[in-house]
Amino acid sequence: MSIAKLDPRPLWENFVALNTHPRPSKEERAAVEFVHAFGLELGLPTEMDELGNVIIRKPATSGMEGRRTVVLQGHLDMVCQKNEGTDFDFATDGIRMSLKDGWVSADGTTLGADNGIGVAATMAILAATDIAHPDIEALFTIDEETGMTGAAGLKPGTLKGDIMLNLDTEEDTELTIGCAGGVDITSTMNVPMVDAGPEHGLELRLRGLSGGHSGMDIHRGRGNANKLMNRLLGVVPGLQLGVLDGGGLRNAIPRESTAQVRVTDGAAARKQLEQELAILKTEYAVTDPELRLEINDIDAPASALDPEFQKRLFAAVAACPSGISRMSPDIEGLVQTSNNLASVEVKGGHLIVQCLCRSSVDTEKMAHAHEIEAVFSLLGAAVEFAGSYPGWTPRPEASIVKLMEQLYEARFDSKAAVVACHAGLECGIIGRHYPEMEMISFGPNIRGAHSPDEKVEVSSVERFWGLLLETLEKIPER
Repeated sequence: MSIAKLDPRPLWENFVALNTHPRPSKEERAAVEFVHAFGLELGLPTEMDELGNVIIRKPATSGMEGRRTVVLQGHLDMVCQKNEGTDFDFATDGIRMSLKDGWVSADGTTLGADNGIGVAATMAILAATDIAHPDIEALFTIDEETGMTGAAGLKPGTLKGDIMLNLDTEEDTELTIGCAGGVDITSTMNVPMVDAGPEHGLELRLRGLSGGHSGMDIHRGRGNANKLMNRLLGVVPGLQLGVLDGGGLRNAIPRESTAQVRVTDGAAARKQLEQELAILKTEYAVTDPELRLEINDIDAPASALDPEFQKRLFAAVAACPSGISRMSPDIEGLVQTSNNLASVEVKGGHLIVQCLCRSSVDTEKMAHAHEIEAVFSLLGAAVEFAGSYPGWTPRPEASIVKLMEQLYEARFDSKAAVVACHAGLECGIIGRHYPEMEMISFGPNIRGAHSPDEKVEVSSVERFWGLLLETLEKIPER
């Protein structure tokens, strides 16, 4: 069956159309123009701000004019990750999708269901003539995945709505009412290099890690490619590092790392690396069953790190917090504070280390960030914080939360899990300018977000759609 013909058909048709437009974070202009044109073609009041956020307004259907105004909110950009060997250019290509066993996925790349399904659902409601709803403001933001600059730059007073439905949750049994804040931490420095050293060159390619969302999956104990490569590099006596390229996106758990090194004895180095790999494969057998290390002979790198500095760098990477720092003492099972050691790069005599620290407690977020800063400051690096955004404080007593709890239980004969999540949702940022606005987030089952394993469950999309339409129909009077 064609994906565009799945039920609910209007939603899937819009998702397929959206996925023909490249939309990497910070380069989602094609998707912005697509959604902007969509609103204009419908004849609805449509505007685009200077950042690229799109707002489309649709008046209430007959009999719904007295209900509270609803903001339907989602983000246009997507995380762009692909498997090694996948021939795909996120800047120009549309996502290639397939349907298998009730799930839609992509061909070796991220799918963009995060948050393309939410965007497509909103588009379907804007175009519909047979769906009861109050006044709607559809807010499509940019750059959610790499800084939330769209939400952060939204001018106060833009929105008039009383209730915001954020459609960016990835578990259909959950109603999300709070989230973590975050801050990017970048450490940079010029590093001392030497020309003399062992003459045998090896390239180490660490591959096959599971990766995943650096917030929603951080509790799963998956391997971090930067941490594991650091362990591998440390087991070969006399090894000198020439080039290192580990990880990439700050909001994805690193799946790959590549190093070019000098060693004295290639055969001995291979044996030592394979022994350490066997240990790692045992430790991560459950979480990262495809973990592997490729070792290839290469020309020795022209220069390598000064041995004394290299020792200090390896110590700094080992000392850098990675994973869970603290669980919430208030909400069972919720990660409160974490860090993702997202990328470590040594190239051309320059070091760049990037981290994303998250916490549902803003003061604790910055305290943890300063711990990470201390690690790399001691190494001699300049450390900068950027893109700090607040968490979203839960309001379980809000009327939209109570309404959706009731609708969920009546519809599915089970109680929804009302939760806060360890990820960044735009609700916290938008809520700074609209403190009285009630907010809730929900969505269909999405697995493997931020990785090429991303997939969305077809039956779950149908359940999500039904709940969304019923919620709009039952929005209370002003």
